[in-house]
Amino acid sequence: MNIKRPLVLLLLSYTLFLSAQEKVIDTIYLFDNQMKKVKLFHNVTSISPNDVEKNSTNLSELLRFQTSVYIKENGRGAVSSPSFRGTLAGHTAFVWNGININSNFLGQGDINNIPLFGYDQLEIKAGGGSVIYGSSAIGGSIHLNNTLDFNKGFEGSIYSEAASFGTYNNFVKTSFSNDKFSIKVSGNHSISQNNYEVKEKEYINRNGRYYNTVINIGTSYKIAPHQTLSWQNQIYDASQYYPIFVENGNKTKYNSQTLRNLISWDINKSKLSNSLKAAYTEDNFQYFGDIDQPRTSGATGKNYIIKNDFSYFLTPKINVNAIGEFQVNKGEGYQSGIGNISRNIGSVAGLLRYFTTKDIYFEAGIKKDFIEDISSPLLFSFSGKWHAKKWYNLGIHVSRNFKFPSFNDLYWDKGGNKDLKSESSIQVDMDHEFHFGHFKIIVSPYYMDIKNLINWLPTPYGYWAAFNTTSAESYGLESQLTLNKQFGKHRFALNAGYTYSKSINKLTKKQLMYVPIHRISGHLEYQYDFLKIYVQGLFNGLTYTTTDEKKADAIDPYFVLNTGISATLLKKYTLGMKVNNMTNIVYETVAYYPMPKRNFSVFATIHF
Repeated sequence: MNIKRPLVLLLLSYTLFLSAQEKVIDTIYLFDNQMKKVKLFHNVTSISPNDVEKNSTNLSELLRFQTSVYIKENGRGAVSSPSFRGTLAGHTAFVWNGININSNFLGQGDINNIPLFGYDQLEIKAGGGSVIYGSSAIGGSIHLNNTLDFNKGFEGSIYSEAASFGTYNNFVKTSFSNDKFSIKVSGNHSISQNNYEVKEKEYINRNGRYYNTVINIGTSYKIAPHQTLSWQNQIYDASQYYPIFVENGNKTKYNSQTLRNLISWDINKSKLSNSLKAAYTEDNFQYFGDIDQPRTSGATGKNYIIKNDFSYFLTPKINVNAIGEFQVNKGEGYQSGIGNISRNIGSVAGLLRYFTTKDIYFEAGIKKDFIEDISSPLLFSFSGKWHAKKWYNLGIHVSRNFKFPSFNDLYWDKGGNKDLKSESSIQVDMDHEFHFGHFKIIVSPYYMDIKNLINWLPTPYGYWAAFNTTSAESYGLESQLTLNKQFGKHRFALNAGYTYSKSINKLTKKQLMYVPIHRISGHLEYQYDFLKIYVQGLFNGLTYTTTDEKKADAIDPYFVLNTGISATLLKKYTLGMKVNNMTNIVYETVAYYPMPKRNFSVFATIHF
């Protein structure tokens, strides 16, 4: 995929919004049709497939080094969860081609059980988005999107990597399209013995191996000049072995299988568009308390989803958007006390977009969710954008967002609580965007007030249970500096960000666990003709791991450097090498689980 494509999509969508003339924009079919509208009002970080290859171990590594999200990973390749703007793991929505895919049982996503390869657009949106993307979109959302081109003929690529700790990563993608039909198929297989050692911590990542395989298939057919019928499919299979601290420790593992299917019928004209989607998703997992014995627990979750998104221009400046969705969520647990359960969920949302001039426009939205046996708040959102000067843009966003209780929260035996309320939040944030020559600076202060947090606490009866316990407030600042400069055969690219995050439990007045107050990440790339060199840096400040801000148990600040070099020959063949943690430091993202020290990889890519 061309790395300029996200910008092209944004420009095309802006032209479509502000024009009342009939235009046929059919070069690209995007499954998440809302994302091009979101980009008009919000700062969205887009990660291209080329950038994915710089951090190819897993999705956790990619997000850690290329976004502002803090990633809590229990050692390389193990259980992993995000913290957006100081929020909890369940306050991030994972969205696959416009469909929320957070687990029915956990109410969140396990990052290392979500494939890294096979997407055409991987996009990160900070801030609330429940009006469009539903439950959990409180701190932010991570979007895994696929596109389909028309009139591109045959294309293909192969990526193969060998790395430290017995790690092998292979990805193949091929596509064909003409003026009416498009198909894209990709597959990835990753495997690692993952047996790294950190002598300073007297730690060996025993029993840490993993593998995963994913197959993606997407097709689209133009049934009329302005109508397409499309299908997207993902099949995923993985196994994680959990690290043990001593040689003779009890070895455990976790297996997961995912199936996602999405059919979409889309009508796109200058004034009117409609997207009707039907989706089926299935998540299965099995936990083995002893890798040589049968599973000790597990579950199967199934979702049946129908979603319709209708958009119409009343005038060239006024757009109305209605979104209706109905889901049936089913689950069956094994050795958890959760039997056959089912939950119906419906929602209705309306959005109004008004373009007063080419420099000022805004969006207002409202949504009501209807969740079986659970009350939910009335949600709203407001976003405005003002191109005040050639060198300065101002954006402001206000929203109410929510997260409803998961199956585990409600039905786990013992500890599930059927009387739980939905978590809700009020959020305000701003984007100050400055342009100076080839530099762009974005400064985004934010504030969130989150109520009815769901926590699992010990009870007098000897087991843990779920309760709506307290409230929290998160406030801080996100900033980003980018530079793209090319002269002749020389090209420089810089992307750096700083975040300041305070996330306070209102009852204790203490910082929440695993929320670093200061965090800096950066990426510098230089290219001359066929040769490319890059350096990545990540500074993570002091991070508390207990609720009482005990510094003795906190994760110390650390600074990690990665680098890589590659050469592209004949515009088709690329050979490269990467060095991760080149300064060989000792660091953790979760207490007691050190990450690898210096490690290496070599890779090759062929485009045809």
